[in-house]
Amino acid sequence: MIQERLAALREEMKKRGIDVYVVPTADFHESEYVGEHFKARKFITGFTGSAGTAVITLTKAGLMTDGRYFVQAERQLQGSTVTLYRMGEEGVPKLDELIAEELPEGGCLGFDGRVVNSAWGNRLKEIAREKGASLYVTEDLIDLIWSDRPALSKKPLFLLEEKYTGKSAKTKIADLRNVMKREGADVHILTSLYDIAWLLNIRGGDIDSVPVVLSYLILTEEECLWFLQEEIVTPEIRAYLEENQIATKPYQDIYSFVQGIPEDAVVLMDGRTVNYRISSSLNPNIKVLDRPNPTELMKAIKNKTEVDNTREAHIKDGVAFTKFMYWLKTNIGKMPMTEISASDYLEERRREQEHFIELSFETICAYGPNAAMMHYAATPETDAELKPEGLLLVDSGGHYFEGTTDITRTMALGPVTDEMRRHFTAVCRSNLALANARFLYGCTGLNLDILARGPLWDLGIDYKCGTGHGVGYVLNVHEGPNGFRWRVVPERRDNGTLEEGMITTDEPGVYLEGKYGIRIENELVCRKAEKNEYGQFMYFENITYAPIDLDAIAPEEMTSREKQWLNDYHKMVYETISPYLTAEEREWLQHYTRAI
Repeated sequence: MIQERLAALREEMKKRGIDVYVVPTADFHESEYVGEHFKARKFITGFTGSAGTAVITLTKAGLMTDGRYFVQAERQLQGSTVTLYRMGEEGVPKLDELIAEELPEGGCLGFDGRVVNSAWGNRLKEIAREKGASLYVTEDLIDLIWSDRPALSKKPLFLLEEKYTGKSAKTKIADLRNVMKREGADVHILTSLYDIAWLLNIRGGDIDSVPVVLSYLILTEEECLWFLQEEIVTPEIRAYLEENQIATKPYQDIYSFVQGIPEDAVVLMDGRTVNYRISSSLNPNIKVLDRPNPTELMKAIKNKTEVDNTREAHIKDGVAFTKFMYWLKTNIGKMPMTEISASDYLEERRREQEHFIELSFETICAYGPNAAMMHYAATPETDAELKPEGLLLVDSGGHYFEGTTDITRTMALGPVTDEMRRHFTAVCRSNLALANARFLYGCTGLNLDILARGPLWDLGIDYKCGTGHGVGYVLNVHEGPNGFRWRVVPERRDNGTLEEGMITTDEPGVYLEGKYGIRIENELVCRKAEKNEYGQFMYFENITYAPIDLDAIAPEEMTSREKQWLNDYHKMVYETISPYLTAEEREWLQHYTRAI
């Protein structure tokens, strides 16, 4: 099937004289995850992961993806004629280098200008210029061969009240206009779905597990224009928009609108999220301030209401996960269980919680070797039977009106090997070391990542991903600009200064292909500690409440300080979660949070 699709695409390329066609994993807004309509890269390669770019020539096809997906991509590309390029590995070209290598002198480079951001589009334009080549960016060739392509999503909208957000849309818009004034900007083009949802206090459902609305926004001193599929605007939402002086326009009208922005205007926009079609439609005389959206930092720094609410969301989520863990540990081997049935049981426990909206991402419930794939998702074909032995990794989360959660626990279903126990304990030590960090204001995740990797590097092992990511508020579960990783990865945009109110995950791991995977993940809120002659000290508050499986811990591998950290954490978990459990569950939790 993939070979047939590639042949059909190549026919369309030949008709237009295109030598290289690039298909990224993107929508018109540079969202990390995309709706079904936008899964063109999946359609043309067969690879289902959330990140990767296809580079198609008239004779070859390649897929470039990162370390989270090497194992999965290798399996899914078998027999497709698509070559896997492992990003960051020795001898593997970077994406732009690969495109430049494949583009012949005087040739033609093609891509849909709506799914390539302005910054990358300009780099591709430069690659073409250096090769004396032309660009073809006005057509989506995948659309021509995808006969049963899903339509654009039009899910209902809902308001997020101020008791949840802590700040009104009117105030947020005024704050943004003040930033524009300081920057000297007349027009702000905002295309990030997360930022628009945060700014307007409106959520939707146009991406699975990401409650956003397909839309663009233009802000000036006088106007706030929201470009969306207007048929989804209910009378209630319309009244809210009018009250906040927000006017709507048809979704596709953004392109004609930006063409009409006066040439003497100063436009503020983020070239990493505004698509190439929009940026190249602007009058070339316009002064563009290409910098991060001010809303990116505004929404990353949670206000007191958001932090307090998120803590409440984690209590609910901790109750749901603890009930799941109790069920799993007490029933394994006594009743049939699979990855999917266990995942379904956990989802049911979340749906019982008040103000639950939806899962914050597709649950990763991975047993044995499947857990070595960091972003594995069970299917009916791969659905492994759970047995009373080895390790089960479950990475999951939920959106509640009070906030968004993301938790991973790896659990022993029965006997585990000494190697598993040693690696599990190292991951636990890594998690605790980062969670208990004290540091000076001004640090980024780069400064602190070694605390998590240290115990694993001591064993000569590593994990091919970051240690943690920012978390949105009833938004995307991966949010910048905060994160933990040991080196700068420009496309991740997560090297910002750690500010009070930022929420970041702490999730070191071990992944041994063909054997098992281990990850322990909690969420941390950045807080201010004392300020003295050395500066402002900072620390983290751990807001994830669920036991770390003591059945897989080797206490002899831990220092007394590390044991105390774990004991203190488990004491907090028991005190927080136990009031919401049955007598049997409470007794079980007391045992699984005992001091070691």
